[in-house]
Parts: sequence; structure tokens; C-alpha cells
Amino acid sequence: MNSQTGIARMNWAGPFDLGIYGGVNNWFVARRAFATSVATLAQMAGLIAMPLIAQLAMMQHGWRAGWLAIGSVTLLIGFLPVWLFMVRRPEDLGLVPDRRAADDAADGATKAAQTNYPEPSFSRKQSIGTSAFWLLLLYTVLVYPVQAGVSLHQAAHLIERGIGPTTAATIVGTFSLMSAVASIACGLLPRRVQIRYPLALIGGFLAAGTLTMIGISSRGQGYFAAALFGLGIGGVLTLLPIAWADYFGRANFAAIRGIALSVQVIAQAAGPLLSGALHDWTGSYLRSLQCFALLSCLSVVAALAARRPTIGPHGRAALD
Repeated sequence: MNSQTGIARMNWAGPFDLGIYGGVNNWFVARRAFATSVATLAQMAGLIAMPLIAQLAMMQHGWRAGWLAIGSVTLLIGFLPVWLFMVRRPEDLGLVPDRRAADDAADGATKAAQTNYPEPSFSRKQSIGTSAFWLLLLYTVLVYPVQAGVSLHQAAHLIERGIGPTTAATIVGTFSLMSAVASIACGLLPRRVQIRYPLALIGGFLAAGTLTMIGISSRGQGYFAAALFGLGIGGVLTLLPIAWADYFGRANFAAIRGIALSVQVIAQAAGPLLSGALHDWTGSYLRSLQCFALLSCLSVVAALAARRPTIGPHGRAALD
């Protein structure tokens, strides 16, 4: 079962993260934040809908029907429309990002967009040579253990702190709701705001939410902590794909992001292991939450240091 879960996780991570966000970043530059926000919200909607669909099918015809329902919905909604209608890049249809036709690129709005949001084009080798690449990778290593470690053990921690199971479930629901709110808010960010500042703010939300969870003793504190943490997670899921595309461009997004995704999956796996090991060792989630709060604070520093790179006149990476 564990090996099957691992294979399923690998099959999901590549097509979802690289495929969807690669397509979004190919088609949008000036409107990239809004488009990424919509894609992230669609992911969250799917995570809510799929268990409900499976449960309805299992109630009628058993567990086999649940798996068939999930597979059928994936094929009909996730595969067929993409296979039939999706085009990799707007240039393949004579279009340009954010506009309907290449001829429209002469209009003032598009010229302004190209001036304000110049599109970089880094190769994977060039990107690896920049400090921004390693700082964004460090940010990923710092925030994703927090995301997975706190999320997986959140309900158990609440119950240990004296919160009833039903209330704990509703608090976890608040966490998911605020993640969606954060994703919407990220989609409305002005493009003139450098992405490293929202990334740092998101790290602050993760730190604040994790620290608040340590001393939870009432439902109100639980809802407040979950709201803060949810804002952080929604921001991470939405902003990091934008950052990689804004910093290194569309042309080699998948090749560059693929390295980060490999590190991200390992970091996500490490979070619950760390949380569970420290719980077994100490008898509570206090130490793990303290570790996650520290990682979140360090992510703020990494984000602020990750300035957008440029290619100098001799092809060497430089900073703006």
C-alpha cells in the first residue's frame, strides 16, 4: 500500500504542478497572479469534490464504485478537455500572452505591460547560477515541512489540547477556507509589488499561526490559529509558481521548476515525519510546532533576500 501511495504521489505531482502551472505561466504574464489564483482555487475545489463523489458512489455500490467514480471524473474533466483543447503556448496560435492576437501587441496597454513586466528567459543552467534560484529553493525547503507537518497533525494536536473532535474538524475546515481566501487575495496583488515581499508576508503568517497553535486552550484560539495558518498555506500554493515564472521566465519553466518540485516533495515528506518523531519522543506536539515556527521565521529571511535576477551583457547572471 505504501509503495502504491508513493507511485500515485509521483504521478500526481509532476503533471499537476508542472503541467497546470506551466500552462498558466505560458499564457499569462501581466495577469499571471490572477490566473494562478484561479488554478489554485480549482485545485482546492477538486480536493473537496473528489471525496464527496467517491463517498456517494461507495454508498450506492461499494468501494469499487468509488474508485471507478474518481477515475471517470478524472478522465472526463481532467484529461479529455485538456487533450482536445489545450495549446501549450499562445505563440502556437499566433497569439501573445494576455492578449487575443499578436497584432494587438502594438496597443498601449500591452506595451505598458511589456515595459513593467519584462519577460526574462533563463536556461536551467543560467538559473542555477543565480542566488535567487537557491534562495527560492531554500524558501521551499523551509515552508513545505511546515505545511505538511502542521496540516497532517493539526486535528490530533487540537484534541490533545482539549478541543472536541467535532470542533477540531470544523477548525480544520476553517484552515481550508482561509487558504482559499489567501489564494483569491494573491490573485489581486498589483504586479508592481515585488513577489519577494508577499512571500515574506506569507512566511510571517505561517510563523504566527504555528506559534498560536502551541498554546491553544479554547475554540476561539483554535479558529484564530487555523485562520492565520490557512492564509499562509494558500499564499504558498499560489505565490511560489508565480515567483519561479517571474524570476526565470516561461521558456524553461518546467525544467527549472522540476528541480524545485523534487525538493518540495521531499520537504513535504519530512514535515510529518519530524512532527511524529518529536511527538513520540516528547509526548506532545510542542517541540515540533516550535521547530516549524523557527523554519517559518527563516523563510521570511530567505524570501526577502531572493531578489529578481537578470542576465548581464556577457551572459552572466546578475541582480536587478
